[in-house]
Amino acid sequence: MTTGAPTSATTARPRRPRRSRLRRYLPLGVAAWLVLEIWLLTRVAGGAGGFTVVLLLVAGAVAGSVVIKRAGRRAFQNLNEALRHGGSPARGGGNGLTMLGGLLLMIPGLISDAAGLLLLLPPVQKAVARSTESALRQRLRRAAPGSLGDAFQQARIHRPDGKVVQGEVIREQRPEPGEQRPPLTR
Repeated sequence: MTTGAPTSATTARPRRPRRSRLRRYLPLGVAAWLVLEIWLLTRVAGGAGGFTVVLLLVAGAVAGSVVIKRAGRRAFQNLNEALRHGGSPARGGGNGLTMLGGLLLMIPGLISDAAGLLLLLPPVQKAVARSTESALRQRLRRAAPGSLGDAFQQARIHRPDGKVVQGEVIREQRPEPGEQRPPLTR
């Protein structure tokens, strides 16, 4: 007689989706980068002295903060200028990559400093921006045909738990300029 308890042969465990390469190898890459940074700092400290390493790290942090501050100020000025003239902010300008370069300069380590300094060079910024944009465009094209909205729609539908929340979008009629808004009712 069966007690009603499912056996291991009858219960099928849902198959977990495969982890992406990025999620699989990113922790290993970060760990290798940290070990390499520490090894390089100890080698430089052995050759030039600990005081020199401390000066390099402090100089990198100060330079990174100056770079981030200038890039942020430039981005804010571009936004103000665009809003003043009634347009949208211009794309690009390299502010994002400049800020990333400044952040890499602020992170303690010589390899991150070298990568940050490279990102401050305009030809490197253009090459990185082009390759990132083409990779993103190709990824979106593979994810869902059509527009960017289609990609987000696909992501919402294929949630791991399979749940879909039904809903409705209600668009409010906006009054024309100079027209008074109707009072709220309960």
